[in-house]
Amino acid sequence: MTHLNLQPNFNESGKRYFRDYTPGDDFYEALIDTHRNLSDEQSQLVNAKLILLLANHIGDMHVLREAMQLARADVAPEVSSDNAMHKV
Repeated sequence: MTHLNLQPNFNESGKRYFRDYTPGDDFYEALIDTHRNLSDEQSQLVNAKLILLLANHIGDMHVLREAMQLARADVAPEVSSDNAMHKV
């Protein structure tokens, strides 16, 4: 089973970096540029489309489930299936 890579893993083929954080900075700058001059609604739509495109590229459901669980972990507590059924 493949596991989610939590180590810095940004790179650009053919580009040399002199500091470990630089590729991550390049990604962050590109992400900000992607959202520049968009409304909140447009930005949310771009994020949703980006998530789906990257999830399709990754393709490994084990990795995707692990990523979703980690992304949610400090945002909302886990709800057991028993509790979820009582809220319906």
